[in-house]
Amino acid sequence: MATTKPTIVLSHGAFAESGGWGPVVERLQAAGHRVVAAANPLRSVAYDAAQLRALVDTIDGPVVLVGHSYGGMVISKAAAGADNVTALVYVAAFAPEAGESAADLSGQFPGSTLAETLRPVPLPDGNQDVYVAQELYRQQFAADVPEETTRVMAATQRPITAAALNEAAEGPQAWPGLPTYFLIAEADKNIPAAAHHFMAERAKGEIVSIEGASHAVFASHPAEVADLVLRAAGA
Repeated sequence: MATTKPTIVLSHGAFAESGGWGPVVERLQAAGHRVVAAANPLRSVAYDAAQLRALVDTIDGPVVLVGHSYGGMVISKAAAGADNVTALVYVAAFAPEAGESAADLSGQFPGSTLAETLRPVPLPDGNQDVYVAQELYRQQFAADVPEETTRVMAATQRPITAAALNEAAEGPQAWPGLPTYFLIAEADKNIPAAAHHFMAERAKGEIVSIEGASHAVFASHPAEVADLVLRAAGA
């Protein structure tokens, strides 16, 4: 009997952009999957999740949602009540309960050095966009990625609003009712590895841990990321 392979939808996080998934996308496409690397607005958890849900609702057949970093906040809400989402994959990503923000979860355990690298840009509405300082980007975000690549990543990073980082997840989250997979970057300087383990163990998810991997594990270990996504898609 013919089967439909799931569409893989990738949600990037703060200080990255959808093109950063490129090496992962190539591997998923080679395995026969349709892939959408969604543009994450990075404006607010509720707004960004609604945008992603609108995209998911246009896709026929099963969908596996993959989130990196703050993208985990987004997929956790976007998948809630979506009948076609079959699994969630968290790549160095947040998996919140209602009432938890990215800042809460990251600050619950010691080890993040992100705050001191951020540079604010005041917005007309009174909010702030925050960027990682380009000269600190590699050491903070992507220490195991080649320098010539991180120079481009630093220049093309998408900012997130300070409000989004502090916005609590609201309402039902999808991960308690779906198969979950977690790729943990053990040398992550944005989200402490202890926070990743806490969330993964709480979700009773399948865990793949990579020693020495930075927060930009999607760029430094695309084969391992793609392998975990394919496992989720085939389960």
